[in-house]
Amino acid sequence: MKPFLLLATRADDVAADDEYAAFLRYSGLREDQLVRHRLEQHPLPRIDLDDWSGFIVGGSPFNVTDREKTAVQRRVEAELADLVARVVAADHPFLGACFGVGVLGSLPGGVVDRTFGEPPTSVRLTQTEAGRTDPLLAGVGEHFHAIVGHKEACRVLPEGATLLVAGEACLVQMFRIGRNVYATQFHPELDADSLAERLRIYAGHGYCEPEEADALVAQARAADVGDVREVLRTFVARHAR
Repeated sequence: MKPFLLLATRADDVAADDEYAAFLRYSGLREDQLVRHRLEQHPLPRIDLDDWSGFIVGGSPFNVTDREKTAVQRRVEAELADLVARVVAADHPFLGACFGVGVLGSLPGGVVDRTFGEPPTSVRLTQTEAGRTDPLLAGVGEHFHAIVGHKEACRVLPEGATLLVAGEACLVQMFRIGRNVYATQFHPELDADSLAERLRIYAGHGYCEPEEADALVAQARAADVGDVREVLRTFVARHAR
């Protein structure tokens, strides 16, 4: 099969490697089937869409709404914007987790801002009417829990987007453009153990305070987030070729 490409942006090696391991674990892919490119380290070469079964974008310390951006962040955002424009035009399989909402939500008509940020923990989510018939959510219950943690969110969907999953504190939790391009505000790859690892790195950086981390991880451990992993498995099963 043609591999999938994971586009990662975490500069911290521990967080980056844990994220990659999580995507491998819950997608069921091997390393040769899920190639990782760390955008914060290396510019993205010209991509031939036909070389890849699909694309996955992981979470990021970058936010499209950041007021001050490094040269690396500006480069990463420009490269992803160029790729996403081509992906959407071709309706090529794409799944953007968390940072993917910022990337896809910034397409024409969309509004991404800091109105609906959420602390890092588990939340209860609900499929919309469109979500209940979407193939990527076939293995997920109508109501399910997932782990979130974000400073920004999509407040207005971009043109042509369909809302698939809604939350209470943050409405836009998953949407689709065309038939094959998806973004999730929640992390389909994240479990409580990985959340604890990430909070050791990111607590105190605007997501939560260090003294809040243990309680947030405990709340995540108390929720069953098993269903959400089916999003990754189904994405791979549908698009591997």
